[in-house]
Amino acid sequence: MSKLKILGGILSKIGRNRLVIKAYESKLKHEISRGPMPSHIAMILDGNRRWASLKGLPKNVGHEEGAKKVEEFLNWCYELGIKTTTLYVLSTENLKRDEEEKEHILNIFKRELKRAFDERVFDRYKVRVKVLGKKELWPDEIRGIVGEVENATKDYDQYYLNVALAYGGRDEIVDAVRTICELYSGGKIRLEDIDKDLISKYLYTAHLPNPEPDLIIRTSGEMRLSNFLTWQSAYSELLFVDTYWPEFRKIDFWRAIRVFQRRSRRFGI
Repeated sequence: MSKLKILGGILSKIGRNRLVIKAYESKLKHEISRGPMPSHIAMILDGNRRWASLKGLPKNVGHEEGAKKVEEFLNWCYELGIKTTTLYVLSTENLKRDEEEKEHILNIFKRELKRAFDERVFDRYKVRVKVLGKKELWPDEIRGIVGEVENATKDYDQYYLNVALAYGGRDEIVDAVRTICELYSGGKIRLEDIDKDLISKYLYTAHLPNPEPDLIIRTSGEMRLSNFLTWQSAYSELLFVDTYWPEFRKIDFWRAIRVFQRRSRRFGI
């Protein structure tokens, strides 16, 4: 068989596979469009380095591919009308990684946030952007661009995008407790005022209409939350996907939505 015929057969097979995937996507979307849609989805973007290692590539390539996937993912969310998205980009524990990798991740974040801001992506979708985490651990340049974006989008309420950067769920609770202790010692609140609602009011997510994610998805196959939204995740549905983040597809996401829709959320009742 000639090389031309072999190539033609391969291309024909690829074309058929694409048609099958498109047909499956259409079926999935029709199916999930009839069920309850989560209003808040949180994503643990895991597996960039392992994806790169599997392909014999430098780990920084994995982070670059992961950044490209974020834009795709947000478009999928907007397509389904999902109001709030929270992305776990960098934990406080991740800050212990080597300086070169850490700097690369922070530079990607800064570059992509600035690009989206300059291209008026947040204006187009009316997205309020909030970056959650220990701001004192961010470089000055990042604090500057984050402040500019947050201020420019603070009045938007069509969608909410939260990015967890140098974030730890336990640190968030500690910060809330410190604030409440200061209020109490200053006589601004009474001991009996301290309850779950008051604590929620001083968490990083207090600005959200629905601060507690309906669904938390973690890619890469790891089955833990890794200090992510420790307070807010009390009744979240959890889904762990074997796919590494750079290879996470629309059909993987829509399957996750279908799993969510098939679960019975009774909140202990």
